[in-house]
Amino acid sequence: MSSNQPTPEGRKTAYQRWEMDSFDGARRHTGAPATLPTVTQIEQLHQQARDEGYREGRDAVAKEAARLRQITAGLKLELQEFDQRMAGDLLGLALTVAKQVLRQALKVHPELILAVVNEAIGNLSSSSPRAHLKLHPEDAALVRTHLGDHLEQTGWHVIEDAQLERGGCRIETAEGEIDATLARRWERVVASLGADHAWLG
Repeated sequence: MSSNQPTPEGRKTAYQRWEMDSFDGARRHTGAPATLPTVTQIEQLHQQARDEGYREGRDAVAKEAARLRQITAGLKLELQEFDQRMAGDLLGLALTVAKQVLRQALKVHPELILAVVNEAIGNLSSSSPRAHLKLHPEDAALVRTHLGDHLEQTGWHVIEDAQLERGGCRIETAEGEIDATLARRWERVVASLGADHAWLG
């Protein structure tokens, strides 16, 4: 039997059953044909993409600007606190140095007590026999030497008090009392500076 003769479908050989159809046949299309976008549509898509990119960029810039403002505000606050701490530290150092200078000056120039006494008694016009000037014994000797006559004529009595630090005094009269000790005068100076720096220590 010739191989060119047609064979019934059920009797096709294996080769014939798997043989591909001819490419010459018409192609079958399913669904609507694909359409390309127009120039206007492409421009619209580009514009939409630009707008979205602009919005996203603007939002990102706004967030970054807010973050930088927050950082700047924090740095400003830290700088202010640092300045305050530095000012306080410098004032404390200055007061410590001033205290040491004053103590040294009183050792080198003990006659400075005379100005203190003159200023203190000048604030009181009392000539009462109860007017007492309390001084450290060494300062009392200086005051008696330089101001003794004047004090006696005006009714002042010099009293020695070893508990008082050199360079200061206390005045007691019928009108009241004046604390002109070094510690008290120092407290007044420090308070005027808005600081808290004790004389002792």
